[in-house]
Amino acid sequence: MSQPEITIEKAALTLKLLGDKTRLTMVGLLKDNECCVCELVDVFQMSQPSISQHLRKLRDAGIVKEKRKGQWIFYSLNKESASFPLVMNILNYLPDQKEKLDCLEADGKRIVCD
Repeated sequence: MSQPEITIEKAALTLKLLGDKTRLTMVGLLKDNECCVCELVDVFQMSQPSISQHLRKLRDAGIVKEKRKGQWIFYSLNKESASFPLVMNILNYLPDQKEKLDCLEADGKRIVCD
């Protein structure tokens, strides 16, 4: 069974967005987890507007999706996106980012909403 094809334009946009170290790391963090903006602010030590700008670009391209839980908005990879297989193939070549979330958890800064 072959992978679904995406257009050259969609592939180029995805690769361009993931060419940014911060966005690539964000996508790595979201590979197996949902994250809130405030968690990403702590991980990257960047301002909330900067983090939100990166997430907006990823969301607009369909790479990530958002889900509201109470007062929080959580981001995760969009597994329904046509570019999802490309994103996952790229992530398979990168180091796992789980340790960054483990540090947040150890510091009591991981948001969990059930």
